[in-house]
Amino acid sequence: MSRTLYLTLEEGTVIARCLKEKVGVSAIERLPGGGVRLVCNSGDGAARLRKLLKAHLIPEEGVARERHRPNTPLW
Repeated sequence: MSRTLYLTLEEGTVIARCLKEKVGVSAIERLPGGGVRLVCNSGDGAARLRKLLKAHLIPEEGVARERHRPNTPLW
């Protein structure tokens, strides 16, 4: 099972929920269309959050992410 979740919640809310449920966060990023992409440290933690936050999940197919790397090298 994937460790990645796409949620309609704000970043602070997601982090607070992860702390409450004792789920480790590997990465979190804001999505341009609203919401966040969350990568948990473990598949078990992701499965637990997926069950608890089912109403806030975004289907993975409809998600656009921002670019993190430049198009051309910096040197």
